[in-house]
Amino acid sequence: MFFSIPNGTLTVCRDAAGIAGNIFAFGLFISPIPTFKRIIRNQSTENFSGLPYIYALLNCLICTWYGTPLVSHDNVPVMTVNSIGAVFQITYIVTFIVYADKEKKMRMLRMLLTVFGLLAIIVAGSLQIADRATRWIFVGFLSCASLISMFASPLFIINLVIRTRSVEFMPFYLSLSTFLMSTSFLLYGIFNFDAFIYVPNGIGTILGILQLVLYFRYQKKSMEESSEPLMVSQA
Repeated sequence: MFFSIPNGTLTVCRDAAGIAGNIFAFGLFISPIPTFKRIIRNQSTENFSGLPYIYALLNCLICTWYGTPLVSHDNVPVMTVNSIGAVFQITYIVTFIVYADKEKKMRMLRMLLTVFGLLAIIVAGSLQIADRATRWIFVGFLSCASLISMFASPLFIINLVIRTRSVEFMPFYLSLSTFLMSTSFLLYGIFNFDAFIYVPNGIGTILGILQLVLYFRYQKKSMEESSEPLMVSQA
């Protein structure tokens, strides 16, 4: 597909897309801050769910492992963005646990331990695969499935927007960050000839476009006072 493009140009384009993806991902990582400001202010998690942050952490950890040199070749931007994302998710989860009631606290602790247990199994299992290409395919499928599930998580919000004709629970900057980050890593995956990156991010780009289209269509019909989102989506 890019055989007529010099390798040096491909490398520059790939690195630029990777850096852009890291920058835009930061917008996603900080999007739950208003929610946690409210939790800290009220000293209660109220009806907020901690599951999105558990899922996001698992996704970040799997994708970080995929980006390491032990699994894939020259995927440093994937490793850096997801390792930073994992730090954010752990911070959110710890904060959630601190202010949750006893039942939620214990449930979140169990899920957090499960996430680290699953990661340990994936890492240990993949290292048992001696063939580098087979290891790359194995972890690649896991990371691809994880990314697709994360990008699919806003579908219920999209359905809510269509039903209510209101974008109250779909913040513009969150949708924009999702689109920009997904597009950047879509290009990064294409330039790096990595289907495990460009396929899920291609899906994320399409969903990001859909969210932006819905936002501009229904923004005038939104409620005057918007509530803080119960969950956010991660790359």
